Amino acid sequence: MVPAIATNEAGATVADVAEYLKHNGWEVALDLLADLDDWPAGAQWWDLLIEAAELMWLTDTATWCRWRRWGSIHGIFRARLTLVPVADGGRRIPIPGEGVLRPVWHIGQHMPDGHPNFRVARIWVADAPELTVGASGPIRLAPLSPDVWRDLRPDQTIAVHEVLSIQGTATITEISTPR
Repeated sequence: MVPAIATNEAGATVADVAEYLKHNGWEVALDLLADLDDWPAGAQWWDLLIEAAELMWLTDTATWCRWRRWGSIHGIFRARLTLVPVADGGRRIPIPGEGVLRPVWHIGQHMPDGHPNFRVARIWVADAPELTVGASGPIRLAPLSPDVWRDLRPDQTIAVHEVLSIQGTATITEISTPR
């Protein structure tokens, strides 16, 4: 089902998954499969991984697979988010990592009266459990209305808002379209 050339960011392959399975390394094998990036995994693939994670009581892996499933259907934006320092009015608490925060974003669109047309997107902090106050790091964005985000391009900068003040800026690094 998975092409032999599929890899994750660390370079793990399907062969590595098979090796872990030979030695009953089910959890590691599942985590490796959930991180394979360069092949068109569809919703059915993610449904299988979600079911496997739930059967093994791996809640974090199941949550990640649900995120990836959503992205396979709707697309995902990768970006580098830089938060405004607390001294300049930025957030006083970290951004949680697992896609629970749904702030509003100004992605360059405006209402007829000239005001920003804010859009909502969930944030998944990449490679960390959270993005600390005033920090910068890679994120994934899951827009709640993906179609209105389709005009964004890599290197474009968008602003995240909370309580109408800018809390940070994100530069788009990659756009993954639905599979």
